[in-house]
Amino acid sequence: MIELDTDLLVIGAGAAGLVTALSARERRVCLLYAAGTASELAQGGIAAAVGDDDTPALHAEDTRVAGHSTNDDRAVRFACESAPAAIAWLESLGLRFARDGAAWSLHLEAAHSRARVLHAGGDATGAAIMRTLRREVADAPHIELLPRLRAHALLRGPGGVNGVTAISVDGAPVNVRARDVVLATGGLGALYSRTTNPPVACGDGLAMALAAGARVDALAAVQFHPTALDVAASPLPLISEALRGAGARLIDDGGRPIMAGVHPLGDLAPRDVVAGVVHAEQVAGRRVWLDATNLRVGDVAQSFPSASRQCRDHGIDPQRAPIPVTCAAHYHMGGIAVDLDGRTSLPHLWAVGEVACTGLHGANRLASNSLLEAVVFGQRMGEALARLRGGPSARARPAPAAADDDGRVDQELRELMWRCLGPARSAATLKEGLASLAARRAPSAQAPAARWLLVEAMLRAGLAATTSDRTRPRIPSSTRWDRAAIPRSHPCR
Repeated sequence: MIELDTDLLVIGAGAAGLVTALSARERRVCLLYAAGTASELAQGGIAAAVGDDDTPALHAEDTRVAGHSTNDDRAVRFACESAPAAIAWLESLGLRFARDGAAWSLHLEAAHSRARVLHAGGDATGAAIMRTLRREVADAPHIELLPRLRAHALLRGPGGVNGVTAISVDGAPVNVRARDVVLATGGLGALYSRTTNPPVACGDGLAMALAAGARVDALAAVQFHPTALDVAASPLPLISEALRGAGARLIDDGGRPIMAGVHPLGDLAPRDVVAGVVHAEQVAGRRVWLDATNLRVGDVAQSFPSASRQCRDHGIDPQRAPIPVTCAAHYHMGGIAVDLDGRTSLPHLWAVGEVACTGLHGANRLASNSLLEAVVFGQRMGEALARLRGGPSARARPAPAAADDDGRVDQELRELMWRCLGPARSAATLKEGLASLAARRAPSAQAPAARWLLVEAMLRAGLAATTSDRTRPRIPSSTRWDRAAIPRSHPCR
């Protein structure tokens, strides 16, 4: 057993973890991670009220409407009011967001009443942000890296959480003790058979916290993106929502627009609404297509290089033919319950990013609020941790390098999650999922006990919500939405 000691341990190297580490400059930070992040895959961009016709109050109103008014108002106000400063901070690090002359180049995405989504690197904003943050982390003297380690279980002492047990990629156990532990491990989309998330996003940070007794919230609140590329791939390539913001339309096999008459915002309705309609079409045996052949912006390859490349890699020319799409598990609004500083119910355990539940997103995340959440809450948590001052500690040493463990989830479990806790849910399917878990003798090597506990807890949370479910409204294709549900400031009003 390798024993390491550090001051502040951050588990996860996505945007939330890197921003937290950078912002905790008065602490000696150790960054533990395996490989891969969902932040890297974020195409759409980052939302902020920086346009002349926009305000943080309008951004907050859109966030609440998309979240079906189940959001935490304090979290919404903080995130939306902090967004312009977050953009300025990222630019101060050298990140360059797209501009239209001297003004920002702003994009419209689903459920936004204003064009307020900033892009960097075309439609590869997540990758551009990650490159910038990694460069800053590499130059930060207070941060040390512990790569190629997969956290396995939290360590607890009389005063609360005091470290983590990890497994190196060559199978060696490692104990890393710390005065404070931050979980920034991302989401759980890889628990589903259809997902846009990388394999590492399998909920293990949330599972560890649940096993340690941390309070959790809204476990059943999973967002399904309506436009993943419908091809034989895992994860499924994401087709940016910005294409619909630029004029692309969802159609069925006969070329009919599937969102016509369903919602006043049409193809730019909130994600849960659009995903529900896409799923209903598929259940009825019809394929769904995204028609981007007549975009107002002209050349898809130039304006949306990531989406265009992914289509072409699978033999699809989006300028000439509609793109086959499907809904896929994309984002978890629930997670470890935290306050605005990221404190959990366990002393010395903190959480930030998708693994945490701040209440910002409510029952449905507004497009491009996830990168924003990572930055503004990462900064706030890092500053709160910096004020605590951990004192002197031994420097952590890197674990031996070896081939990466990909953290795969067994396929039977992924199919169960899609079937029982997917876009369409009922008490019957949720009970079926619980019975299937009970029928299996024991967790497999690819479904450790903590992950097993998480899946059971999610199924039970989903079942409890079926009678008064605001976490996943079921939207049949025949539904007609009242215009009163749309903000007064929205152009569709």
